[in-house]
Amino acid sequence: MHRFLVSAAHKSSGKTTLSIGLAAALRQRRLSVQPFKKGPDYIDPLWLGLAAGRGCCNLDFFLSPDDEIRAQFARHGHDADVCLVEGNKGLYDGLDLKGSNSNAALAKLLDLPVILVLDARGMTRGIAPLILGYQAFDREINIAGVILNRLGGHRHESKLRAVIEHYTDVPVIGAVQEDARLALVERHLGLMPANETGEASHHVAEIAQAVAQQVDLDRLLATTATTTTLPQPLPLRASNETPVRIAVARDAAFGFYYADDLEALRAAGAELVPFDACRDPHLPACDGLFIGGGFPESFIDELEANATLRAEILDAVGTGLPAYAECGGLMYLSRSIAWKGQRRRMVGAIAGDIVMHEKPVGRGYVVLQPNAAHPWARVGPGADPPELRAHEFHYSSIENLPADTHFAYAVQRGHGVDGKHDGIIYKNLLASYTHLRATAGCDWPARFVRFVRECKDQRAQPENPSCSR
Repeated sequence: MHRFLVSAAHKSSGKTTLSIGLAAALRQRRLSVQPFKKGPDYIDPLWLGLAAGRGCCNLDFFLSPDDEIRAQFARHGHDADVCLVEGNKGLYDGLDLKGSNSNAALAKLLDLPVILVLDARGMTRGIAPLILGYQAFDREINIAGVILNRLGGHRHESKLRAVIEHYTDVPVIGAVQEDARLALVERHLGLMPANETGEASHHVAEIAQAVAQQVDLDRLLATTATTTTLPQPLPLRASNETPVRIAVARDAAFGFYYADDLEALRAAGAELVPFDACRDPHLPACDGLFIGGGFPESFIDELEANATLRAEILDAVGTGLPAYAECGGLMYLSRSIAWKGQRRRMVGAIAGDIVMHEKPVGRGYVVLQPNAAHPWARVGPGADPPELRAHEFHYSSIENLPADTHFAYAVQRGHGVDGKHDGIIYKNLLASYTHLRATAGCDWPARFVRFVRECKDQRAQPENPSCSR
């Protein structure tokens, strides 16, 4: 087995592109590659999952205790030939002075050697003290190799190799020349998601070819080999109840879903039925609805034009269909979205209007306190945890909400809808800017599925209207 963490000295060093290329190039060698991404992120995992051919799992110190991170790593990676973890930010960057949630901390926790990606533009002899400093800062971190990125030519590469070989003991595993063709398109939330472009597979193949030619994959595998096996994980406990059908928007506009949360929904007894909010004229037959995040503002024309689907969703939510929406899903279920001087009609289940802004409105981790109005609070055994840890990242705000709008959460940290509240409630709909993850006691997939099942059972018994709002 081979396991390693790809990190960098700072953001925008090209580690995501190189991680995608490494995953795809190793897969082309007929190795099973399990990708991981540190921290909250949807877009990088979409690309990594496409490159590896396996769903990418996120590992997050803020949302999960150490034991849970170890268990997640083992559950997803135990049967893979290669476990590739892409870090976020720089190797030692973190939320606190001690770097307790840094990439370096994750490397220590999971006993991972580090492959350091260095943006070498404009550097020659100065690269040596940079590497030596990163080694000296924490001697427990094994910087097993460096990949030089964005080189200015083969002469530049030769100089850097000579400096690194003379002053350090860190091997140069790869040297990648500056190539505009390898760049991933960016937009206001970061990279363009792989689910939006039909060219994604071709682009991944181009990156893989460049990486295979300029990175010594044999040396990488030799450097990161381990005889330590990951423990066999316990299987997810599967529900033995009759499955409920949950329609899930999976298309160019809505693609922000955590692979392990979808897995948890299935284990809880959900049959996930995908639909395309831009193209499908009808909502599939379902007992519940889930619309995750994405970029509905980039597809407002297509979403508005699909009027029959919007009408069916409005009618379904209005008559009590259990529904859950996160961020982009909340935006779609509102009355309208305004962006770049254009306003387009959306579903209208939420009595508010979305306005896009130039800068983020809510960005980063959030802490929520659920209240008794939460539609899932009364469902199933046990109580909701006193607080939920999650994250948000949105450039939009919602305006014109009625004064009597009900919310499911008080915001202890973060922004949510208005800095104080999140989780708009309408009938059996819960819509929030917050993205939940099924971690650290926040078993939202099981609670949502139980809520859907309860509502389905009660609709079959009209004399018991407790699920009608």
